[in-house]
Amino acid sequence: MRCRSLTWSLTAAVALLAAPLLQAAESGKAGIDSPVSIIVGYPAGGASDRAARLLADALNAKLGVPVIVENKPGAGGRVAAQQFKSTPVDKNALILANPAVMVVAPLVFKDVGYDVDKDFIPVSHLTNYDFAVAVAPTLPVTDLQGLMTWLKDNPQQANVGVPATGSLPHFFALMLGDKAGVQSEVIGYNGSAPLTSDLLGGQIPVAVDTEDALLPQFLGGKLRILATSGNARSVWAEQVPSFKEAGLELEASGWNTLYAPASTPTARIEALAQAVHEVMQEPALRQRFIDSKITPVGSTQAQTRETLAAFEQQWAPVVKNSGYQP
Repeated sequence: MRCRSLTWSLTAAVALLAAPLLQAAESGKAGIDSPVSIIVGYPAGGASDRAARLLADALNAKLGVPVIVENKPGAGGRVAAQQFKSTPVDKNALILANPAVMVVAPLVFKDVGYDVDKDFIPVSHLTNYDFAVAVAPTLPVTDLQGLMTWLKDNPQQANVGVPATGSLPHFFALMLGDKAGVQSEVIGYNGSAPLTSDLLGGQIPVAVDTEDALLPQFLGGKLRILATSGNARSVWAEQVPSFKEAGLELEASGWNTLYAPASTPTARIEALAQAVHEVMQEPALRQRFIDSKITPVGSTQAQTRETLAAFEQQWAPVVKNSGYQP
């Protein structure tokens, strides 16, 4: 019996030692035998950066190679995309980009400095985010219908702040006004922080921003979120109705998607896409995203392409019809 027990112990030990070696060998076949960079076109600390770092930790363990997040802010994420398209073919690199970079910018700039279809390959639709409309406690409005009435009755004060001119919240604010039949002036800010500050101070009555940007002040009781843009209530603000529940047929979301340079060998892209998809199905990792106020997705390449096509079909007319010029 002791001999058989010893044999089983040795077999188990060999299996434990062999597993990481086999994993490394499989990664090496696809060219993933050196560090992987995840480029983020925004400063550290934001939702995109947090998502990239959560993913990097999981991929590090999955692939057995260092996975490094590199922040390259500038021009609303466009600088990172412009540089990323020229990534050397022997470098393992992904960029985490949002619709402002991959959908809006190519529609409104004469020369954005990259061609989304030619320069990048979608790898995985990583996360989603919803939008929210909020008011300061000083505004005599407690629900969405009340806000629509107030905006119509106070045209001289009907200003809606957004975190940046040409951002997705900007176009969502236009979509909201169009659906509600309300004429309002959209005011662009230099980020979510000054927008929230002016909202709390009463310098602007209404704000449209991503939900995660408004949540801290909402949860602290300093402002009111009247509605969120998802197809269901937010898991972080369950007392707040969706726009549809509040009586307005409006649903929209943004995303963060991973892309590879088009020069990357197909086998390597497929290996990275598979690795991302697998780690994003792990319950523990998904919970870490949720705890960070981020909605995890982690789609396959095929699912990602379908999502991107549907998104462009919804948003391109809104951007074009707005007449927005940078």
